[in-house]
Amino acid sequence: MNLLLDTHTFLWFVWDDPKLSDAARTAITDASNRKLVSAASWWEIAIKISLNKLDLGAPYLSFMKSQMARNCFEALQITIEHSSHITTLPFHHRDPFDRMLIAQAVWEQMPIVSADAVFDAYPLKRIW
Repeated sequence: MNLLLDTHTFLWFVWDDPKLSDAARTAITDASNRKLVSAASWWEIAIKISLNKLDLGAPYLSFMKSQMARNCFEALQITIEHSSHITTLPFHHRDPFDRMLIAQAVWEQMPIVSADAVFDAYPLKRIW
């Protein structure tokens, strides 16, 4: 199964944060699942670093590249179709990064691994 990781899910997994649910950890560590991290999450992390709201404990580029490779995570690029889907999404959620993740999960018909219960208002499967 393909899984889209929310930004916090990606970080909590790589940091082994106890806030990550058992169901999320199990889905991510299941070798039969393909784990994807959106370019929107990379952008969100970079912006939070630039605003001094996030410290990775390492330089951004080396941290992101090493964690993507170490955990066998794949990139999910943003397509025109993904951004087009945002034009019709209801505003249950206003965060622009989350709206892109929602659009990608819906368009690609893949579950999103996220603690954000607001995602349940959209036609997608949320694992948590």
